[in-house]
Amino acid sequence: MTTPPPPYGHQPPPPPGFGPPPPQYAPHPVPAGPDFMAVDRHCSIVVDAEGVTFEINDVTAEFPWPEIRSVHYRPSPSGKHLMMGVIHLDGRFYECVVEAKPRTKLGEWFTRLQAVLGYYRPMG
Repeated sequence: MTTPPPPYGHQPPPPPGFGPPPPQYAPHPVPAGPDFMAVDRHCSIVVDAEGVTFEINDVTAEFPWPEIRSVHYRPSPSGKHLMMGVIHLDGRFYECVVEAKPRTKLGEWFTRLQAVLGYYRPMG
């Protein structure tokens, strides 16, 4: 004797491991906020909701906000470059330098950078 199949429309639930992940493991969207980007032909600096990213000659270094102790920036001695440094929680220092062409762009970068860093790091 065989058991009859279940009636149509009453299928057993799929076995575990199939379907979308449970809500606690689903990726969380990064909240939208202001961002900053400075780019030249060799380097770039990005500051956004995720943290700070440096790219130097196609090598990328990402610093999420929880891993950053502080962020510093200033003009180069010649006044042609934005110099930005990130101090990691363990004390390591990373720096990226981006050329501002034309030179007036440096002032625009400082204004924008001050606002973006103030948004994500209000205490410095």
